[in-house]
Amino acid sequence: MSDTAVKTEEGLRDALRVVVDPEIGMNVVELGLIRDVELHEDRTHVVMIMTTPFCPYAPALLEKSRQVAQEYSGTPATIEMGLEMWDPTMMEDGAADDWGLF
Repeated sequence: MSDTAVKTEEGLRDALRVVVDPEIGMNVVELGLIRDVELHEDRTHVVMIMTTPFCPYAPALLEKSRQVAQEYSGTPATIEMGLEMWDPTMMEDGAADDWGLF
């Protein structure tokens, strides 16, 4: 991405769609795992949760999300593990249809 391009929170969320939970086969945005994103001039911060407290893929998902956020923003990125408990209602509209939940 060009240094002159405007970086947006929406753009960061779109960039994070490449991070896929291998167990579920859906990306972290569809699943509703990205709870907050902040873009600052000198840093990027993302708050993220997991679908289960002991997700075996958590370290890999957190690191991949950090790498993607840093690559998108061009600034150092941190990922904060949120304390919210995930539930299927957090999924993007229509994403839960694939699971037959709603």
